[in-house]
Amino acid sequence: MSLDNTRRFPFFSEASAPAGGEGWQSMYPYYLVPSEETQAHEDGQFWFADTMHWSRGAHPFDSIGAEAVYLGVGTFSTRIFALPVSLGLDVRMFNGYVYISPLAVTDPAQIQARAAVFQERAGYYYANWDELYGKWKAKMGQAIQSLETISFPALTEYDPKEVVFEAKGRSEAMAVIENYHRLIDEFFAIWQYHFEFLNLGYGGYITFFQFCKQAFPLITEQQISRMVAGVDVLAFRPDDELRALAAKANQLGLVDALDAGGSPQEVLGRIAAAPRGDEWIAAFEAAKDPWFNYFTEYGFTHDQVTWAQDLSVPLKNISRYATKIAAGEDISRPIERLREERDEIVDEYRALLAPAEAAQFDELLGLARKVFPYIEEHNIYVEHWAHNVFWQKADELAQFLVSAGFLAEKEDFYYLNRFEVDQVLFDVVDSWAIGVEARGRKRWTAEIERRKPIVAALQSVPAAPAYGIPPEQVTDPFAVMNYGVTTERVNDWLGSSDESAAGLNGIPGSLGVVEGPVRVLRSENDLPQLQPGEILVAPITAPSWAAAFSVAAGVITDIGGMMCHAAIVCREYGLPAVVGTGFATARLTTGQRVRIDGRKGTVELLDAAGAGDAGEAAQSDTALV
Repeated sequence: MSLDNTRRFPFFSEASAPAGGEGWQSMYPYYLVPSEETQAHEDGQFWFADTMHWSRGAHPFDSIGAEAVYLGVGTFSTRIFALPVSLGLDVRMFNGYVYISPLAVTDPAQIQARAAVFQERAGYYYANWDELYGKWKAKMGQAIQSLETISFPALTEYDPKEVVFEAKGRSEAMAVIENYHRLIDEFFAIWQYHFEFLNLGYGGYITFFQFCKQAFPLITEQQISRMVAGVDVLAFRPDDELRALAAKANQLGLVDALDAGGSPQEVLGRIAAAPRGDEWIAAFEAAKDPWFNYFTEYGFTHDQVTWAQDLSVPLKNISRYATKIAAGEDISRPIERLREERDEIVDEYRALLAPAEAAQFDELLGLARKVFPYIEEHNIYVEHWAHNVFWQKADELAQFLVSAGFLAEKEDFYYLNRFEVDQVLFDVVDSWAIGVEARGRKRWTAEIERRKPIVAALQSVPAAPAYGIPPEQVTDPFAVMNYGVTTERVNDWLGSSDESAAGLNGIPGSLGVVEGPVRVLRSENDLPQLQPGEILVAPITAPSWAAAFSVAAGVITDIGGMMCHAAIVCREYGLPAVVGTGFATARLTTGQRVRIDGRKGTVELLDAAGAGDAGEAAQSDTALV
């Protein structure tokens, strides 16, 4: 299906802010905001909302992610590995949301020249993948440790006497400004590391994907993806820790203590007081660091929390697993079965090839399996572990400014962008040094108060799905495979798709057909509401949602493509999934019965409306096909 190119989305210059959100442009760095100077370029591009990473309007400081992420992808796409047909993704903030635009290379001569560079450089990484990936993990570990050492010492009446008696020759207060620069620089470095392997990981998978599509015209996308499924990756480790703790609770007779409810403190207190409860508490504490340093979303905004910060999330999941074990259920992931099915599919298709093609198939499959773990594992190191420390340190800096009397409360800090924070810190340190009041306190207090209702207004409305002129065919591999932005989805946004009130269309995420009631959940905090046999409907899932996949009968998401988290995990668990539907959370109601087909990417409505939260989940009929 091609797009109707006589239709388009509004240009940035034609759209207005929501009521109360006027003046939002002044909150963000100028180069992130559409302008008259850049209008010709912006009007010529297709921009779609990155609500996968920023699900709500961003506070000014939180826009740092939009800078670091798309600098990283652009640098590695354009200047380091020279992807033949892609220059990365341009980025703009609009009405508080992040919008990205694929930049394609279309000139054949340029594509050929870039391909030669890419083959040499990417070939080196592919040939030395395991060694270089090991070094990458070490680099990430060092970067996270460096973040952890950052501190913001309080400004005291006098500098410590060691400054004099050790002849340091400089004030300790300089560390406040220097450590802030370190915090920012480390964040940007981490996002450079992020894309060191990601583009190549996608490239290895896409190359195998394209070979299969050409060699086997009738093969489905899921069959291709299942050839690399069943691989143990680090992304499953946090969930494995929860399962192990559930098994230990059964072994020690602590299931009732877990299941009795209450606050995390009450649950842990009951367990600690129980016979042998101390053994379980010790195992729980051992698992927390690093495996509970997992955001309930993707960690791109300062107001998200990790499992470690909200222990109710892991404790509820452990309790659910423990109850299943006590009832005699097997909660283990079906890794061996998936591997057997994977190998059967591989053998079936490989047998159709001539010897030379079979050898190429083996080579490309081996590469896809080699690079695939990084596609899912990197999120743990970057978006979860590194972002967790980054936001903790940002919070410490916010507290420093509160203690210095510059800010009224920590939350005020996030209404400043990163360049404004730099100015404020110099003001505070310089004013302290000469013994006067900070010169910008009243100015920034007034500006923060002006911005608060603006941010609230921006967050009160959802992001417009897109701006600008869509291409006739959406071909960018990142847009399609990660974000689920396809030609069909864009047509749906334009109101010209074939989708009807009878159902939803999306991307086939994982094979299988399932029928049952849906449970619409907005965040991981709502996961305890999910009942066995229900079909999980969510904007998107994050790695920390893993426990839901042992309960759900199937999964539907608004956002995501073949390589999004929900699709990858559902293939590993053998659950049917339709991802990137665009509007599932808006159009479906908890209790409403649907039938999802993970091969076709369709969601069929079986009744007109749901029953809310009333009633029990009906039986589901799942058949892998």
